[in-house]
Amino acid sequence: MKLIIGFLIAVLLLSGIDNIALINSLKSEAKKAYQSGDYKTAAEKYQFLVDSLQVNENEVVMNLANALFQMNDTTQAKSQYQSLLQSNSAQMRSLSNLQLGVMANRTGKYEEALEYFKQSLRTDPSNEEARYNYEMVKKKLEEQKKQEEQKKDNKDQKKDQDKKDDQKKDSKDKENKDQKEKQDQEKKDQEKKDQDQQKKDKEEQEKKDKEKSEEQKEQEKNEENKEKKDIPPSVADKLKDMEMSEEKAKMILEAMKNQEIQYLQQNKRKATKPKDKTKPDW
Repeated sequence: MKLIIGFLIAVLLLSGIDNIALINSLKSEAKKAYQSGDYKTAAEKYQFLVDSLQVNENEVVMNLANALFQMNDTTQAKSQYQSLLQSNSAQMRSLSNLQLGVMANRTGKYEEALEYFKQSLRTDPSNEEARYNYEMVKKKLEEQKKQEEQKKDNKDQKKDQDKKDDQKKDSKDKENKDQKEKQDQEKKDQEKKDQDQQKKDKEEQEKKDKEKSEEQKEQEKNEENKEKKDIPPSVADKLKDMEMSEEKAKMILEAMKNQEIQYLQQNKRKATKPKDKTKPDW
């Protein structure tokens, strides 16, 4: 029985020695791969150490996280860095916060990055890389805030300018509208004035035409009365008895006057002719 127990103890001792040798060998190989830039091989060996050989040393986990970070496997790298935030080593916590801040900064999460860098400095004030990154991101955030404020000011200025432009446009539109209404009203007033003047002119012309017509009728009436006066009333009565119109009687009378005038003119010419003395008076 004692021999069996001794044998088991020897096997365990030899097994432990073999594991230590294997662990040291894998650490060395992983470190060499990392330094040569073969991050994939380094990550595989460190992952084997952590998962299979249950090596939970801070340095191994940090090296695994760094290898994953270099491979841009940010999800697994972030998980490994966060596991080190519970480490008893202040240096490891500071480095983990530093790397988490770098990852946040790369994705544009400046507020989150600034907080990680701040925690890194609180844990280890001597971490100059964390201090540099903290100041850089802080300045970047200040510039971003300044740009946002400037953008907001520009937006507000544009808004104010647009408002002024709208007010100016509204005022111009109102002015144009008032001017158009004024012109339309003036046009209507002028049209009404022209219509009234045309109506007035028409009325005056109709009045003149009426007066002229009345004057003409009066003149015709006077002429007619004058012609009637040339015929004595007794003759007019006789013409009426003879059923002869006054116009026809006037024509006859005029013809008789003309004959009488011709007769008188002929006698006058005979009276003024010299007497022939060679002929007897009779």
